[in-house]
Amino acid sequence: MGLAATLAAVPATAAATSAAPPAAPAVTTGYAAYAGSAEDTKANRAFFEAVMESVAKKRAATPGAQAVTVTYSAANAPSFRTQIARSTQIWNSSVGNVRLVEGSNPDFRYYEGNDSRGSYASTDGHGRGYIFLDYRQNQIYNSTRVTAHETGHVLGLPDHYSGPCSELMSGGGPGPSCQNAVPNSQERSRVDYLWRYGLTQALAKAS
Repeated sequence: MGLAATLAAVPATAAATSAAPPAAPAVTTGYAAYAGSAEDTKANRAFFEAVMESVAKKRAATPGAQAVTVTYSAANAPSFRTQIARSTQIWNSSVGNVRLVEGSNPDFRYYEGNDSRGSYASTDGHGRGYIFLDYRQNQIYNSTRVTAHETGHVLGLPDHYSGPCSELMSGGGPGPSCQNAVPNSQERSRVDYLWRYGLTQALAKAS
């Protein structure tokens, strides 16, 4: 059970709840624990919070669902359809509180092309988000890892380039030889935490 949603125009902020959530999983205590640039961290957080707020507004109409459904479109990234399907399957089998489903009226979209910055996840600050997949980067690095990594930003995980290959959000840090496209246990726990308790806070704000 879950609800698809359209991205909201204003990023969500934490709101007080009647029941305080348990402490976040160890190590991954928040965005500040990750070593990406301040600009990247801000952009990734804004993207996640925009998704979270819009889903919360739709979820408020039907409380009690076990998992939240976040809808995406791969129509503008046909060359990466296989990698996108694999990466969303990886995340869907790794976490329980959020589910990624391809469909209409998407929360975010995948695009493909050439960009000197490589692949990235972004929001324009007005409720529209997307993942851009760069051709060259996907030729150098494991393409499913790249796609799964960028999808991790949608789910709330920032970059941590200094991490090992076993950490999906270390991205290109470990080098092109890294083939891992699966989040580790801490990343999985963090996403489940965010989509359980972060959504609760966003729901409090939306109500």
